[in-house]
Amino acid sequence: MQDTLYINVNGRLMDLSVPRVMGILNVTPDSFFAASRTFSETEVARRAEQLLADGADIIDIGGYSTRPGAAEVSPDEEWARLSLALKAVRAVSEEAVLSVDTFRADVARRCVEEYGVAIINDISGGELDADMFSTVAALGVPYILMHMQGTPQTMQQAPHYDDVLREVILYLARKVQQLRELGVRDIILDPGFGFGKTVDDNYRLLACLDELALFGLPVLAGISRKSMICRVLDTTPDQALNGTTVLNTLCLTKGARILRVHDVRPAVEAVRLFGAMQAQSSFTANH
Repeated sequence: MQDTLYINVNGRLMDLSVPRVMGILNVTPDSFFAASRTFSETEVARRAEQLLADGADIIDIGGYSTRPGAAEVSPDEEWARLSLALKAVRAVSEEAVLSVDTFRADVARRCVEEYGVAIINDISGGELDADMFSTVAALGVPYILMHMQGTPQTMQQAPHYDDVLREVILYLARKVQQLRELGVRDIILDPGFGFGKTVDDNYRLLACLDELALFGLPVLAGISRKSMICRVLDTTPDQALNGTTVLNTLCLTKGARILRVHDVRPAVEAVRLFGAMQAQSSFTANH
């Protein structure tokens, strides 16, 4: 297991010794899980209230669907969606820790400067906007570094690796070095389940998730209702909550410090139950 880890969110330290739950709030018409989509300020506010009531530590807001084959969204449209959502969420809670799911540096900057967003969640690892790393460094906010092969439009057409674990680790190592050289202090690693990977690739990464501990950085697991569950169980995203909870629990045993989920309460319960077990494991080790 990793040592106790902290990230700086809006000037406060968030302790990740207890895993945190990040609730998904999509302001998109085409996200793969229809129940996660919101369109109006009223719907956004209702969703934010529910996420916080269920125990979300972070709300991750996205205005650009990154499901396989998703349509492209212009920067202006993405910003319009995000600004609507951020305004609505801030009306619900000034103190909520917000993350924005974007690969565009200018969009990220405006979210931080205008709405106090605390974390940038970039699916592209800086590959889709050359200014992202320098922007994050200048803003001084935590950055979620994710691995993706290809783009949202191409990533699932023919993903291939000689050794998916080795290639993901080398990719993350190179990117972490670039971020460190720019002075970025708070980095969260995301292996990118479902982003340019086959089902077997995803389970290989899950089985070896604890190997990312070599970086000494917190790891985020984003498995919620994804096709890696649906294809194994022959089910749909709507029916994938139980599978999500099972895999989230396995991710916790493999060292994940943040669970990114559509359904916050089941994830919070998984964290609490995992914590109860961990407490007894520590008791046994010390006696």
